[in-house]
Amino acid sequence: MNARPMSTTGRHWWEAERRRTTAVQQGLSVVSWFFLLIGVLGFVPLVTPGYSGIAFAGSDGSAELFGVFGISVLTNLLHLAFGVLGFIMSWMAGAARRTLIGGGVVFALLGLYGLFTDAAGAGNFLGSNWATGLLHLGLGIVMVVLGVVLHRRLPRESEARGEGDFGETNRGAAR
Repeated sequence: MNARPMSTTGRHWWEAERRRTTAVQQGLSVVSWFFLLIGVLGFVPLVTPGYSGIAFAGSDGSAELFGVFGISVLTNLLHLAFGVLGFIMSWMAGAARRTLIGGGVVFALLGLYGLFTDAAGAGNFLGSNWATGLLHLGLGIVMVVLGVVLHRRLPRESEARGEGDFGETNRGAAR
């Protein structure tokens, strides 16, 4: 028999104990999934024409994700690392906001660097082309906007304290 009673709302006790997330945490989770997906797809030859010519770093490689975005092993590892970091930071609302804004600034700067760097030049340490620079710039701007806009949608004070609709706490419904 269940040692814990049901909550006053008629739900099971484990439903009251579920973790409440803010919009900024959910936004970072979506962005993290996107970066993990792109990082993994960068290593898949079917969607990366010229995969046999992928370089670790620099402009020596000929691999392009979807035949458009210049990539390297370093670029893929950067995307995978940010995806993992994003999932870790999405557990806390403040950290999720800082990760979205800080990561957005970093990716926007990488995008600007990619736009103004010669794709075949020695300064192109990521192996990116103009399309990759434009994509990183756009992603960076979107991430900063998400960090600012979604942070304004905080839960009600009772939800932040872990209380449900009828005042029961998430640590166990009305005992």
